[in-house]
Amino acid sequence: MASICPQTGGQAMAFDTQTELISPTGATLRLYISHAEDARGVMHVNHGLAEHAARYARFADFLAGRGFHVYAHDHRGHGHTRAPDAPLGRFGRERQVDLVLADVLAVHERIAADHGGLPVILFGHSMGGLIALNFALRHSDRIAGAAIWNANFTAGLPGLAAKALLAWERFRLGSDVPSRLLPRLTFQAWGRQIPGATTDFDWLSRDKKEVARYVADPLCGWDASVGMWQAVFDLIFAGADDRNFAAMRRDLPVNLAGGEKDPATAGGKSVTALERRMRAMGFSNLVSKVYAETRHESLNELNRNLIMDELATWAESVVDLNGAGSL
Repeated sequence: MASICPQTGGQAMAFDTQTELISPTGATLRLYISHAEDARGVMHVNHGLAEHAARYARFADFLAGRGFHVYAHDHRGHGHTRAPDAPLGRFGRERQVDLVLADVLAVHERIAADHGGLPVILFGHSMGGLIALNFALRHSDRIAGAAIWNANFTAGLPGLAAKALLAWERFRLGSDVPSRLLPRLTFQAWGRQIPGATTDFDWLSRDKKEVARYVADPLCGWDASVGMWQAVFDLIFAGADDRNFAAMRRDLPVNLAGGEKDPATAGGKSVTALERRMRAMGFSNLVSKVYAETRHESLNELNRNLIMDELATWAESVVDLNGAGSL
C-alpha cells in the first residue's frame, strides 16, 4: 500500500511500498521502500527526532530517479514502528542505543536479502545522523559510504550539563515520561533564535509550507521521554570520543553537511568540528559542506534541489568507487 506523504508541486509524494519488518529486538519496524530502474546502489535513510520516515518520500523519489533504491524505517518510539517496550517517545527500557542500532542492522539484513549485489550508503539526518555515525563506528564493513547530516557531536560542558539534568529528571520523574527541561534547552531555544518566527518550528526551514506540514503532522514535534533524551546524548558522547573511531574504516566515503543558519548545529560549526576531528584521525575520503542560509532540515529547505543533487552526485561517485553493476 502507498504511504501518505507531504505534497510538492501539487502532487502527493509517496514511497512505492510500505511494509513491516520484524527486528530481532522485538520491534515491528515500519519500513518504506522506493525502487529505481537499473539501480546502481541503495540508500538507507535514518530520520531525526520527533519525526518519521514517510517525510522522506520526496527525497526517495529523487534518488530513485538517480538510480538508487531507498529504504527508510521509523525508529523505535517514532512513526508507525511498534515495540512492547517503546511506545511513541521512548526507545525502550534498557540498552536503548544497542536496540536502535540493532534495528538499523535488521534493515541492512533486509537490504542484503533484497539487493545483495548493490552497495549500500547510510544516510542520517539530525538524530538519524547520530545513529548513522554510531552504526558506522560498529559496522563500517557493511556500508559503502555514510552521509552524516545536520548532526551535533559537540559534547563538552553543555552536554555534561544536559546529562546531569536528565539524571535529575530521571531520579525525580522516571525515564518514561516526557522531559520537561530538554525541550526548553533544544527545540524551544532553537526556535527563539529565528528572527521573525511565526511558529515554534521555523528553525527547521525557511519554507513556510514545509514548516506548516510539520506542525500539522501528529507524528511530529512531540516531546521525547527522559530516557530517549538520555539515549540521544549517549549517541552524541559516543561520537565525540575519538577512541570509538578505532575500528571504523579510514577509507570509508563520508559526507558531512549542515546549514549556516541551523541553530541545532551552531550554524554548522558542529559539522565542521566533526570534519576537523575526522581528518586529524586520518579519514581519507571525506567531503563536507555547510550550506549558506540553510536551516536544520536541509531536505525541506528552499535550496533542497541543489542539496539533493549534490548528495546524489556524491553517492554516484561512491558506487563508482565500488565498481557496482546494476541489479
